[in-house]
Amino acid sequence: MSRIFNFSAGPAMLPEVVLERAQSEMLDWHGTGMSVMEMSHRGKEFLSIADKAESDLRALLSIPDNYRVLFLQGGASGQFAGVPMNLLGDKRIADYINTGAWSKKAIAEAKKYAQVNVAASSEAENFTTVPAQDQWQLSDDAAYVHITSNETIGGVEYPFTPDTGDRPLVADMSSTLLSRPIDVMRYGVIYAGAQKNIGPAGLTIVIVRDDLIGHARVETPSVIDYRVQAEAGSMSNTPPTYSWYIAGLVFQWIRQQGGLASMSALNQRKAESLYAAIDASDFYQNPVDPNCRSWMNVPFTLADDTLDKTFLEGAEQAGLMFLKGHRSVGGMRASLYNAMPEEGVRALIDYMHIFEQQHG
Repeated sequence: MSRIFNFSAGPAMLPEVVLERAQSEMLDWHGTGMSVMEMSHRGKEFLSIADKAESDLRALLSIPDNYRVLFLQGGASGQFAGVPMNLLGDKRIADYINTGAWSKKAIAEAKKYAQVNVAASSEAENFTTVPAQDQWQLSDDAAYVHITSNETIGGVEYPFTPDTGDRPLVADMSSTLLSRPIDVMRYGVIYAGAQKNIGPAGLTIVIVRDDLIGHARVETPSVIDYRVQAEAGSMSNTPPTYSWYIAGLVFQWIRQQGGLASMSALNQRKAESLYAAIDASDFYQNPVDPNCRSWMNVPFTLADDTLDKTFLEGAEQAGLMFLKGHRSVGGMRASLYNAMPEEGVRALIDYMHIFEQQHG
């Protein structure tokens, strides 16, 4: 069977060596006679897994001591509610920047709890860019400013880290966390669904500064209350233990690859080579402002969209899976998360060249 390359936007492919290790430990983790799936989250075996995972994540991101790392459930979508419920405190206003589909979902959820000020939007540009910060109309008394650092559907990514003054910056980094180094201290809260660069679906990472904990609304469910979960070591309820375990193996793998600097160089090379192939052709097009193109999610269209089905069928036959664009925008989308090797991107580019020769 030929090599399969999974370009899914999430759940996404995992490093093969991580899957092989999980396979070898499936029935017996380190001589315990138990699978990780069977372990009590209160037992010393799983606690050692959890501690190692947090330690490695802190090392990868250089997370300062005055930040808590929470391993939660509910996906990034759960944090669309969790952020305002935890951070509003005695304030009413929250600022949001609208750059696409996931920003809009976060805004809609926040409106249930806060007076949302959409401080800037790229909707007039069909979400093909990120509004320049000098265009933002931030509120003086906002509890926080929320961004979606990478719009997975539209393939739009922030080319800068916003400066929001004394207003905490909150970022949904579901598609970018661990793809490159970041300065955690520039943010009040970072959250991410795991199913891109971290591990299987079911786990949500929240990195939150200490001073932003303990201000949750009284009706906030305990499972998304940052103080409750921080005090309980993310175990006020049974956590997603197996997803946590796999995430820990991914953290170890990234460190073995040379850390986030190496991941950044790899991811930049992959994205640049695919964008170069698109830009060199009249047959393919990417609609995004070149300054705001995502490294992680590369949408593209064909000159003749009646060929979309044929393109996708041929791609699957070539072992290039899940290239269909999101239903809301159509076209194609190649997601190039950490586990996607350069070999996979080269295979996609080769296929695109052949398809153009046949149908262009």
